[in-house]
Amino acid sequence: MTLTGEKADILRMFADQRKNFLITVRGITDEQARQRTTVSELTLGGLLNHVVSNEKSWMKIIADMDETAEFDMSRMGTEYVMGADQTVEGLIAEYSRVAEATDAAVADLDLDVQVPLPTAPWAPERAWQSARFTLLHILREIAQHAGHADIIRESLDGGNTTMQMAVDAGMKFD
Repeated sequence: MTLTGEKADILRMFADQRKNFLITVRGITDEQARQRTTVSELTLGGLLNHVVSNEKSWMKIIADMDETAEFDMSRMGTEYVMGADQTVEGLIAEYSRVAEATDAAVADLDLDVQVPLPTAPWAPERAWQSARFTLLHILREIAQHAGHADIIRESLDGGNTTMQMAVDAGMKFD
């Protein structure tokens, strides 16, 4: 099925944001992915783990429509960490699977359906938002963390996503 309109635009933006994020981690080793390059605790591997987990988690929230869901607080310590058993290659492969699942789900999704959000210590009352808003939230997360990742990558080895995008497009720099 070929999508058009709003869903096609949303999925196009997902593909674009994922691609930009993945450019930032292209060619790094697992060791580099775990390396802190700023005063922040964030690492490229931790951010990669987060964007994969974040998209998967939000899409599960949409699919489950669970009016009794609670945020899993046990994730808090590992959400922004690349685990000892994780690799950049494995996380990228998982991201590809998550992306395929998201794209398939969006094709059949009513963007106006109201999604019950999990309660959490910072949001103890049940709230609802449209599936559309939830998808836009995922996009915001990817874009925000792509910016974080770009700063970390520049600090790591001088890599620059925007310049790499230009090189990928065939531009040459002297």
